[in-house]
Amino acid sequence: MTSREQISTRAAPAAAGPYSQAMRAGDLVFVAGQLGIDPATGEFTADDAAGQAERVLANMAAILEAAGSGLDGLLKTTVFLVDIEDWASVNGVYERVVPQPYPARSAFAVKELPKGARVEIEAVATV
Repeated sequence: MTSREQISTRAAPAAAGPYSQAMRAGDLVFVAGQLGIDPATGEFTADDAAGQAERVLANMAAILEAAGSGLDGLLKTTVFLVDIEDWASVNGVYERVVPQPYPARSAFAVKELPKGARVEIEAVATV
């Protein structure tokens, strides 16, 4: 059995429930869904989806760094949007921040997200 290691960093918001920021198993890192919350204040950094996506990806980068990886190690992401109309603006942020080659990705419109977030992104990366 592959050992698993909990990944945690103060550079990203603490888990808001009974889960880990990320788990590492072998060369893979599984990052829990991230919201656009500033870890220092516990508040959203923006009201709009694009602004929240900026913070989401910064939080994800911090978690991946704590795991010995980075955004360049992303293999698969899943994007959750409260309003599918936000797709274009979030996609613009994603395209600018996530390095190529882009990871595989899925996106879904959902009824709502925790804490009233506009966007949430989860990921699998390699170390």
